[in-house]
Amino acid sequence: MKNFHSIYSHNFIRVSACIPSLKVADPVFNVEQTLELARRASEAKASIALFPELGISSYTADDLFHQQALLAAVINGVEQIVEASRELTPVLLIGAPLRFEGKLFNCAVVIYRGSILGIVPKTYLPNYREFYEKRQFTSARTAIAQEVRFLGQIVPFGNDLIFNAVNVDNFSLHVEICEDLWTPIPPSTYAAMAGATILANLSASNITIGKADYRRNLCALQSSKCIAAYLYTAAGPGESTTDLAWDGHAMIYENNQRLAESKRFSDEAQIITTDIDLERLAQDRMRMTSFNDSVQAHLDQVRTIRPVEFEFTIPDENTSLLRSVERFPYVPSDSAQRDDHCYEAYHIQVHGLMKRLSFTKTQRIVIGVSGGLDSAHALIVAAHTMDRLNLPRANILAYTMPGFATSDATKSNAMKLMGALGVSSQEIDIRPSCLQMLKDIAHPFSDGKPVYDVTFENVQAGERTSHLFRLANLHNAIVLGTGDLSELALGWCTYGVGDHMSHYSVNASVPKTLIQHLIRWTIHTQQFSDATSEALSSILNTEISPELIPNQSPDDPLQSTQQIIGPYELQDFNLYYTTRFGFRPAKIAFLALHAWSNRSLGHWPDGIHELQNEYDLARINRCLGVFLFRIFQTSQFKRSCIPNAPKVGSGGSLSPRGDWRAPSDAEARVWLDELKLIP
Repeated sequence: MKNFHSIYSHNFIRVSACIPSLKVADPVFNVEQTLELARRASEAKASIALFPELGISSYTADDLFHQQALLAAVINGVEQIVEASRELTPVLLIGAPLRFEGKLFNCAVVIYRGSILGIVPKTYLPNYREFYEKRQFTSARTAIAQEVRFLGQIVPFGNDLIFNAVNVDNFSLHVEICEDLWTPIPPSTYAAMAGATILANLSASNITIGKADYRRNLCALQSSKCIAAYLYTAAGPGESTTDLAWDGHAMIYENNQRLAESKRFSDEAQIITTDIDLERLAQDRMRMTSFNDSVQAHLDQVRTIRPVEFEFTIPDENTSLLRSVERFPYVPSDSAQRDDHCYEAYHIQVHGLMKRLSFTKTQRIVIGVSGGLDSAHALIVAAHTMDRLNLPRANILAYTMPGFATSDATKSNAMKLMGALGVSSQEIDIRPSCLQMLKDIAHPFSDGKPVYDVTFENVQAGERTSHLFRLANLHNAIVLGTGDLSELALGWCTYGVGDHMSHYSVNASVPKTLIQHLIRWTIHTQQFSDATSEALSSILNTEISPELIPNQSPDDPLQSTQQIIGPYELQDFNLYYTTRFGFRPAKIAFLALHAWSNRSLGHWPDGIHELQNEYDLARINRCLGVFLFRIFQTSQFKRSCIPNAPKVGSGGSLSPRGDWRAPSDAEARVWLDELKLIP
């Protein structure tokens, strides 16, 4: 890999949206201010620097746009910027009034490394309320030629241009101007369908009460509908306040996610900079069949889009990632958003179980309660479901089934939780039946030998599940599964007659890290009694363990799941970016290093202050190797026949009937080979 530590090696590009100070009808001053911010964007190693509409002349020049002196000064200013751009990193998008074919156009000039790649005229000219643009300007639709001569160059001209960096995958830029975005079908919509991944808008946009939120909604919606990045910048300090005011609003969105936003009403020039994940956009477009159906529906229009190719000079040095990467991609760090997500996840599970019970005309649930996270969460989902169905919680038949290695702590937690919830609880010691099974198959343990192999472990898991199914038969109930998405991804479940199987499962598309936060949310929002919250808190603070292998002495450490398969917080990170976006291992490791290498940086969700871990690249790679081998090569046969379960998060599920269809006999070589290339 050329440079693992540079964003440009992982199909990110850096972009800047700039709001310079300006003076009305003073191109000399405005060019100076534009170049100052362009140099700052270049120092930040940005690939694109966006400036406001008519920023060289000012937007509020009104009838001064018809003065030849101003128009000539604008041309001189553009020429100065073109010359200065030879030493600058980004593609510059500047706004200028330019005259062609005897008409005056409101234009975006696309400049790179001493040349003009193209000129884009504004399509939709507002002429209502405070706007009067048709008095001075002509729409792009009236242009006759597709090329114009400007500053000694023959330059592509029109609103149908896409600027493609031929040496950077998915770097495809379209430019539109202000009002173009306010229309039912903006020009950028067709450009996106033709392949543009970065949509840029040079705007002036005066401010009135409530307009900022409207702009945010427009940019967010256009970025999501087009599965694109949307860059927006509006006029700031210096425009005329004769009749209007200006707040200097710049934003950068990526597929509905706001990555950066300027401070509004600033007295000074501003620049906002962030990194766009081009591969993420390309992956989503590839998957979104309705996006490609839209391309087909508008094929004649899309085919008129004209590509303009250029070669982008990629910065050689390390360019570290600017954007925030959530440590827990399934769990938002923002507390309000996290509470909303937990509320939705919890009630999706409840409603799924309600439907299954109602349809099967079943009023009882059988569930095994181990004292661990998954069964605890499934139990509280079951309790809430009974409440919603106006059925007694006693209809939940909950069993704790200690085996050879069950600890007093987990057994105690299970009993406390069942008692606090008021379910029907019982203890069944599975050791006698396990011993009989081990004896029947002539396992060495039945002769007193300390052999604790996978057979020894799976006999216990199988006996528990076998008991639950027969209990369900006896009591006309369904067995509620408890296993989670993380375990399915890693194949960390006993196939068939084991925790792999149930009549219905509620956790199958909920990863371990989200289950932890769902339990925290349950406690925080007081969904149940204080005694229930106390039991749940104790479960949260207990080491995650299968408790299948007994300790040889009291001083031996508890069998730890995460020591075997890696920390769930890292494996859930790997799971999200592998299944949701199909990223290469090197990119996943790059993102994980950015998120997890320094515990003191970034945001942590509430409630895990004592568990703020950090990992170096070597540890990240080891865990990623375990994950890739298990998800691609060894575990798919278990996922191919999992029970029904509701999809919960946008991160996806691993159901063969839903998000994940994969062969059970695939090789993991291509993923593991790339892992070896990471330093």
